[in-house]
Amino acid sequence: MHISAASWLRHRLGRAVVLSYALALILPAPGLWLRRPHPLPPSHLTLHTAPLLLSLVLFSAGLQVPVRALGTLLRHPKALLAGLALHLVIPLAVVPFVAFLLRRTPDTDGGSGVLTAMILVVAMPVAAGATVWTDKGAGDQPTMVGLVLASTLLSPLTTPVLLATLSPLLSGGYAHTLAATGRLAQGGFALTAVVLPCAAGLLGALVLPARRLGRLVTTVAPSAMAGSLVLTYVNASGALGSVLTRPRPLLFAAALAVAALVCLLSFVLGRVAAHLLRLEAATASSLTLACGMNNSSASAVLITASLPDKPHLLLPVLAYGLLQKTAANRIVTRLRPAPTPGT
Repeated sequence: MHISAASWLRHRLGRAVVLSYALALILPAPGLWLRRPHPLPPSHLTLHTAPLLLSLVLFSAGLQVPVRALGTLLRHPKALLAGLALHLVIPLAVVPFVAFLLRRTPDTDGGSGVLTAMILVVAMPVAAGATVWTDKGAGDQPTMVGLVLASTLLSPLTTPVLLATLSPLLSGGYAHTLAATGRLAQGGFALTAVVLPCAAGLLGALVLPARRLGRLVTTVAPSAMAGSLVLTYVNASGALGSVLTRPRPLLFAAALAVAALVCLLSFVLGRVAAHLLRLEAATASSLTLACGMNNSSASAVLITASLPDKPHLLLPVLAYGLLQKTAANRIVTRLRPAPTPGT
C-alpha cells in the first residue's frame, strides 16, 4: 500500500505542487498558522513546522541513496569535483551580473530585496528532488546522488561563505539582513535542518539490513513526499497570502523575471561546462541539473526563520522552485541518452 501510494503521488507530483500553490493563494490561513512557532506544554520545547518538514524530506533522500553505486563515483570523481566547483562558481558569476542589470532599473534600492532572495537560493545545496529528474531522464544517478550529498554535507561551510561574499552587492539594510541570515546558517540551521537529517538517512541506508531498510523506505518515502507538498503550501502561504489583500504586480513581475534569469543562466553554464568536459550524455544531464536545481525549500525555510517580517522575499524563491522544475523537464528530455540497439 505504501509503495502504491508513493508511486501514485510521484506520478502526480507536478500537479500536486501547482495545487499547493493554488491552495496557498485561496486559503492561506492554515499555512500562515503552520509558519508560526508552536510551544509544546508542559515542556519548554517549541515546534517549528517548516524545518521539521524539511528534515523529513532530506532524511528520506538520504535513506534512498544507492550507497554501493557511490564507490564507482569515488574512483572516477571528475564529474563530482566539477559539480562542486560549479556550485560555488556559478553564484559568483550569475549574481553580480543580475545585480548589474538591476541597478539599471528605477527601483530605489537596485532590486536588493529580490536579489537577497536569489542569493539565498543559489547558496543552498543541490536539491534532493534533482535525483527524481535524473531517474526520469535516465541520467547518471550516482553522480547526482554524490552531488546532492556532498553539497549538503558541505553546506555549513559553503553557504555562509557565499552569503558573505555576495552581500556587498546589496544596498540599504539588505546587506545587514543577509549577514544576519548567514550567521543563522553558520550557527546551526544548515547543520540541524539540512545536514543531520540527510546524514541520518545515509547512515540508515548503510547499516540497516536490506529487508528492514525496504520496510522503512516504503513508510518514509510517501510521508516525505506528502511533507514536501505541505512545506510548499506553508512557504507559498507566506508569500502569496497577501497577494489578494495587497496586490503588488510590479514586485511579482520583478520576482518572476529575476528568478527566470538566474535559473536560465545557471542551467546554461552547467550545460556549457558539461560540454567542455566532454562528459557522456547521462553524466552531462546530471551535471546540468545539479547546476540549476538548488534546494529552494531550504532557502524558503531559512527566510521564514530569519526574516519573518519580509514574506515578500519568498516570491522569487517560489518562482525559482517552479521554474527549475520546468527547466529540468526540458533538460532530461533533450539530454536523455539514446537507447541502445535492440532495446
